[in-house]
Amino acid sequence: MPQQGPVDARATLDEITETAVKSVPGALHAGVTLTQRRRVLETPSATDDFAVLIDQIQGHLGEGPCLSAAWQHHTIHIDDLGAEQRWPRYREEALRQTPIRSILSFLLFNDRQSAGAFNLYADDAHAFDDEAIEVGLAFATHTALAWNILRRDQQFHSALASRDTIGQAKGMLMERFSIDALAAFDLLKRLSQESNDPVAEIAHRLVNTPPAIRRPN
Repeated sequence: MPQQGPVDARATLDEITETAVKSVPGALHAGVTLTQRRRVLETPSATDDFAVLIDQIQGHLGEGPCLSAAWQHHTIHIDDLGAEQRWPRYREEALRQTPIRSILSFLLFNDRQSAGAFNLYADDAHAFDDEAIEVGLAFATHTALAWNILRRDQQFHSALASRDTIGQAKGMLMERFSIDALAAFDLLKRLSQESNDPVAEIAHRLVNTPPAIRRPN
């Protein structure tokens, strides 16, 4: 079986969000929120523009149920956004710009630097009952698994790209200074230590904008 790649994983996220809207009682919109340091980074999957707009509002204001679900490790259930007392600035903008009135947000992952949430929305107040929460949690679990596949795949391809770039940089240093591969890598490590930048970053700079490097004594 061929390995699942980024496109396949993102297609899986889209399939999950679309199926969730059809399966969770009351749901009309769904999306995945990815955040870093309490700001929305992106919405990698959404069933419509309203799910994206909700994230954009939270990213601009730095508050909202999706961010809270991601960073505070719990499920957020808003029965009636019009009566919601939390996140007042978010509430005002969401009511003004969208028809959404009920929200369910589930934690996907949290690794301290970044976090994610799976979100369901409805245009009617009091749209989500206990059954909707239970079914929504099941979809959030499937979404978390799909996202982990995507992250691992991205990390794998990033590692391969870094290895290739380091190899190119070593080749340039070997040619420039008439040294072997081991000495070239040692030089990269020394440059890394002197600049406090990772070896991969030093290699990337060397390959893309070759500086006039002098060989250290």
